[in-house]
Amino acid sequence: MFEGRPDRGSEIAFVGRSNVGKSTLMREFTGHTFTTGKKPGVTRSPNHYDWAGADFTFTDLPGFGFMEGVEEGTREAIKTDIVQYIEEHSAEILVGVLVVDGKAVIDIIDRHSERGEVPHDVEMFHFLREVEIPTVVAVNKMDKVDDRDERLDALCDRLGLPGPWQQWRDVVAPISAKRGQIDPLREALETHLREQHRDDLLQFVR
Repeated sequence: MFEGRPDRGSEIAFVGRSNVGKSTLMREFTGHTFTTGKKPGVTRSPNHYDWAGADFTFTDLPGFGFMEGVEEGTREAIKTDIVQYIEEHSAEILVGVLVVDGKAVIDIIDRHSERGEVPHDVEMFHFLREVEIPTVVAVNKMDKVDDRDERLDALCDRLGLPGPWQQWRDVVAPISAKRGQIDPLREALETHLREQHRDDLLQFVR
């Protein structure tokens, strides 16, 4: 089980496959550079970023799914730790941000579905909602996608959200973290914080 979580009463947690840009996204929100790498699986334990005097932290959970050079047993152990962390802290997690690669996510989901498996991204989305954590899917790397609306509609379909995607702006946020284009995610987070009467935390997502 992960250790070292700051003693904070509220958090926003980022979760997703390896190499989808979670750490880059954390840098956009905090201005702090976290350990990243082209090789998937660099982050093996959570990165937390909190502020002195604020009862709040951002958490970047390790990547799950396939990681080149990482044994399947280790991958499964990491995923189990992620699930346990989310369950244990579900009362403190105000929003769960599931980060996906906008260019690859549909192919990955369909490939697993064709094998009769529940795709990790779909499983994590429904798990977050089952434990009653408001969930935003940050669809990253959208600067590399040409058929934007079609791709986002397809993702909503795979997640069980009836299209068109535009009616789910508090759930689906198309972004490009590397280019600093994350306003749709900021707006979705603001919506969820306001709904939970946590206007005191809006400063951290703006």
